[in-house]
Amino acid sequence: MNIHDPLSASARAGLSEPILDISGLNVAYGGRGGWTQVVRGVELSLDRGRCLVLLGESGSGKSVTLRSIVGLLREEGAKVEGRVRVGGQDVTTLSAPELLKLRGGRVGFIFQEPMTALDPVFRIGHQIAETIVQHRGVSWREAMAKARELFDLVQIPSAERRLQAYPNELSGGLRQRAMIAMAMSCDPELLLADEPTTALDATVQIQVLLLLREIQKERGTAMVFVTHDLGVAAEIADEVAVMYAGRIVEHGDAAQVLLNPAHPYTRALTHCVVQGSYRDRRLGELTGSPPDVSKLPPGCSFAPRCAYRADDCLRTEPARRDMAPGHDVACLHAGSLSASRPG
Repeated sequence: MNIHDPLSASARAGLSEPILDISGLNVAYGGRGGWTQVVRGVELSLDRGRCLVLLGESGSGKSVTLRSIVGLLREEGAKVEGRVRVGGQDVTTLSAPELLKLRGGRVGFIFQEPMTALDPVFRIGHQIAETIVQHRGVSWREAMAKARELFDLVQIPSAERRLQAYPNELSGGLRQRAMIAMAMSCDPELLLADEPTTALDATVQIQVLLLLREIQKERGTAMVFVTHDLGVAAEIADEVAVMYAGRIVEHGDAAQVLLNPAHPYTRALTHCVVQGSYRDRRLGELTGSPPDVSKLPPGCSFAPRCAYRADDCLRTEPARRDMAPGHDVACLHAGSLSASRPG
């Protein structure tokens, strides 16, 4: 895996307070059987100009955590506890008009499937310009000129003609680039990307990833990127937070987490990735299925699938603890795993 180089320590030291600070985040959804907690005790902090990847299987709570950053869970009827601060502003206390100002302004959002995010009855240029007018208060002429610049930024060819196109007239790759242009239209400090390359073929996927990394580097934008793909995480991440059953089970710089994973779940994920030549070698596998979050077992949620589990894993839920500077893990026996590997 090619690990994206993080900012140097000296560069990070010169930055101000974190652009994103999540503390004690718990999210529950109501149903016939009562409330089900889908995110449990998430603690995260992200400095300006950094890219954090939320990594894990489907249903681990990645997208719910992402949506909490812009207050979308409130509209979905979820019960949210804890604090989410963006640039020092507590999102959980904002009014509906203040949230609308935050979304698309200070925070940009790139969705997984642009056809569900872009309005099919309006031209793409109109949709981008409308966002700029609402958040920046400029004229339509100025907004359309800005939209044209954004299409150049995201490398959409024949930009003038594509601005007049409807979403269905563009390929999947061009629609995703248009979605990125819309997310960047008001120069956000924080960019949220919810598996934006999943629906794209491999060639277009790498083009979009390189584009996002280039934009982030040029503009100093912080980014939270959700994916289940370790290759994508290695390509774009400065730091990685691994989620399982609604909790963060490992967090650290990308190189630490992906090359020297400390949690059995992260180790299992990395062993399932083809690296170099695998002739005459068996590819690793992660047995079992993700747990039902409404019926979590006692102790560690990963214990039923864990090759290293011990009796205490079935009784005690592990807290996150430091393994090295900037690298923490929620595992009772993480310190003894480096010297062992299941046969």
